[in-house]
Amino acid sequence: MQRYQSYKFELMANGEQQRQMRRIAGCCRFVFNQALAAQMECRDRGEAEPDFAEFTIRLTQARLRRETKWLAKVPFGCLQQALRNLERAQAGYRTCQTRAPVFKRRGMSDGFRYPGGCYIRLDQTNGRLLVPQLGWLRYRKSRVVLGRVINVAINASAEKWFASILTVREVERQVRSGAAVGIDMGVVRFATLSDGNFYTPLNSFQRHEKALAVAQRRQSRKIRYSNNWRKGKKRIQRIHARIGNARRDYLHKISTAISQNHAIVCIEDLRVSEMSRSHAADTARVVGSANSKRRR
Repeated sequence: MQRYQSYKFELMANGEQQRQMRRIAGCCRFVFNQALAAQMECRDRGEAEPDFAEFTIRLTQARLRRETKWLAKVPFGCLQQALRNLERAQAGYRTCQTRAPVFKRRGMSDGFRYPGGCYIRLDQTNGRLLVPQLGWLRYRKSRVVLGRVINVAINASAEKWFASILTVREVERQVRSGAAVGIDMGVVRFATLSDGNFYTPLNSFQRHEKALAVAQRRQSRKIRYSNNWRKGKKRIQRIHARIGNARRDYLHKISTAISQNHAIVCIEDLRVSEMSRSHAADTARVVGSANSKRRR
């Protein structure tokens, strides 16, 4: 059977490569926003929305026009993948799986993807990756990449660039071992298994809440768009990235432990965010009633 696996590494790009990556990400953001605006205009007029094939033709024509000829300096595959992202977002919105796509802003989820047709080469011996227009990119090699490289996605997070390498390889079909288990998601207990084991919530936000509050108060006193304001913004982004990394690491460890010890996993179809919101409302209601009794 074929196994698809993704490997994520931090890139150690030089200044010129970082400028190139920001430029490619900006062009992909421009294509995404223009395509979304065109769909919204057609929807308002009651006309049929252009599909991926129509947008691909428009993109080819835009690369030839004088006012948008700078799009020709970016790999066509990366721009085409931005249209693919919009197509997936619209499909998820139509099936009520995701929210409606919105316009992208600079600094929010900057990134792009090289499809399988691009020339991509991975040199694991020297810890570097070859992609079009960027050349050899060094990365922090934390593990060995197995399989054939399908595509590479490059994204920015907290002033750092990361490469996600998707691979595929042939593996033997695994034999199920272990019993079946059910998982009950909660607020006080993060996950409770049917065999009696449970996992407590990590509360990574509470661990960094004080440092984040201090950084945000300092940021509010700075002049907007000044150098100190930009430094404070980067500091806040690093704290948020640290919170997210801790949460993702905790989820990966729990899911790996459960999948390795159980053959079948059943989980209830509930929205944990709604449970958290109701739990916070109940807590605030109890605290408010306690304070009112104390005043009496």
